[in-house]
Amino acid sequence: MSNKSHRLIELMMTVNRKRKFTVKELANDFNVSPRTILRDLQELSGLGVPLYSEVGPHGGYQVLNERVLPPIAFTEEEAVAIFFASHALRHYSSLPFETETSAALKKFYFYMPGDVRDRIDQMKNRFDFVIPVRQVKSPYLGILLDAAVQQKVVCFEYESKSGKLSREIQPIGIYASSGLWYCPAYCFMRKDYRLFRCDKISSEIRLSTTDPIDLRDIHLGNRIAITKEKKTPLRLYVELNREGVQKCETELGRHINVNIREDGSGWLENQIDPQSIPFFAKFFIGLGKDAMVKKPSILIDKIKEMLIEMMQQYK
Repeated sequence: MSNKSHRLIELMMTVNRKRKFTVKELANDFNVSPRTILRDLQELSGLGVPLYSEVGPHGGYQVLNERVLPPIAFTEEEAVAIFFASHALRHYSSLPFETETSAALKKFYFYMPGDVRDRIDQMKNRFDFVIPVRQVKSPYLGILLDAAVQQKVVCFEYESKSGKLSREIQPIGIYASSGLWYCPAYCFMRKDYRLFRCDKISSEIRLSTTDPIDLRDIHLGNRIAITKEKKTPLRLYVELNREGVQKCETELGRHINVNIREDGSGWLENQIDPQSIPFFAKFFIGLGKDAMVKKPSILIDKIKEMLIEMMQQYK
């Protein structure tokens, strides 16, 4: 690597770190003339580093909000893997960083050698991550994610079975499942933890004046165990055939361990929140003969109730 190339990389990292600086300061830091620094800054600007200049006695340069990372060397296999990891997200109708994901894919593709681009073109129709295609939109994913990271309380209108309700929540995070986005959060109206479907947020999200609670130690990985501490959980036990095992691994594998026998059949055994009974009743009805719920009795009763309602619907 030439001295100039090395200096440009060091300069890119320096301006990202300083955020605001003068040409004289950089010239002293790099032991070169101000004219050389000016030429280097022009080259960085041409490469996409968002620099803004201010004139006057207190002027100088500053980096705009979008910082640019220094060049990172990827092997061919690493670059292809990152390309397809991002490419697979195209099935989601909404993403937290939708515009940025598209821009990153274009950059990866454009700057790859021609033979690597040809390889990607050949793989596009032979390699994919399939998820259900959803028409619903979740436009506030970035705001919810930022609120979770920054420990903020937000408010919005939410579509529920009872109609639209105003909700104040403090998000724990967001995650995608079966093509839909979910936000586990502390709900200030219910004074408890709840799970919200992001596509059911029916109004613009606003910051709330309510003081946040301390959720720094709660995240997507441990939220279920922590949020169940104050409740009396129910023991879930379900027998599964081979097809039931596969469906439960797909739909519930993130939250409930699926135990598998040598013949491919299996069972679910876990502690569940009593408030999740309606969800599990609908889920196991959907599995039909592939699942047999043994416990808890309240879940079995709920399944029977729902099946009777379905039978009356088709009279």
